[in-house]
Amino acid sequence: MAHNLNFISGKASMFYVGDPPWHQLELRLDKPATSGEAIAAAGLDYTVSKKPLKAVLRTKKYTDVADHFATVRTDTGEVLGVVGARYSPIQNRDAFTFFDSLVGTEEAIYHTAGALGRGERIWILAKLPGYIKVHGEDIVEKFLLLTNSHDGSCLVRAKLTPIRVVCQNTLTAALSGLDEEVRIRHTPNAVSKLEQAHKLLGLTNILYDQLEQILGKMANHQLNTANLLTYVSQVIPSPVVEIPSTRTRHIRDRILELHESGLGAEMSRGSLWGAYNAVTEYTDHVLCSNDPARRLTSIWFGGGEKLKERAFKVAQQMLN
Repeated sequence: MAHNLNFISGKASMFYVGDPPWHQLELRLDKPATSGEAIAAAGLDYTVSKKPLKAVLRTKKYTDVADHFATVRTDTGEVLGVVGARYSPIQNRDAFTFFDSLVGTEEAIYHTAGALGRGERIWILAKLPGYIKVHGEDIVEKFLLLTNSHDGSCLVRAKLTPIRVVCQNTLTAALSGLDEEVRIRHTPNAVSKLEQAHKLLGLTNILYDQLEQILGKMANHQLNTANLLTYVSQVIPSPVVEIPSTRTRHIRDRILELHESGLGAEMSRGSLWGAYNAVTEYTDHVLCSNDPARRLTSIWFGGGEKLKERAFKVAQQMLN
């Protein structure tokens, strides 16, 4: 299926609060969820175990594969990935319990949670209290995102994920001097590290205060046509050859169009904030638009995230 949501007995492994984000295949909750409710509602109340990996020889005999193991979903028996000897599964309930201690059960709304593929990648997104007001009326809401994998493909990540309300653009901000993301490896002491990680992300309010100042400066920084073209060219650089490829020109032109007439463009057109949002709108609403699962992966984990990081860094450089 194009959405790549995990399905068990015909039910999608996902829940949401508010507007339906994904094909209306998920369970909608009418009130904020605790991590326990989130696990049950999203179908994430399964565990993962590590099993020795064996190879079948021509003689049809099995032999152990040294230092390699399969991660297996215990409720379905499906193999989720192949990992090394040091890998230790972090169960969904442990990752989500950590999130409870981080955001507080009364202070945040668990907005959405779910699993992709066979359940090898899971996420939970929590909305924090308050918001950032950019240039008077442009509202950016505060979110925290936690992601985990059971196939060895990535670390546990907890990061700031601000979202612009007017167009639901997910902003990726690489804040200088402060670490806005926690990454934890799947090792035997990972759970204890998860318990300590909330101290590292205790800087959340400071980070969002810093971000609000930067976004305000971006909104007040006006761009003429030449400056706008320079910004887009630096965010979408040419290949090794000096002449931009047809694809590069197409992406640049699409971003320039979004700067003029994209969602919320009337609130930020002509500013560095508007140019940055044109890139984020391209990433979130144009790139991989025919494949929602690929788009989600791109926005949070892949090429889209990297593109928005570069767009933010280039904007910061232009402010200096």
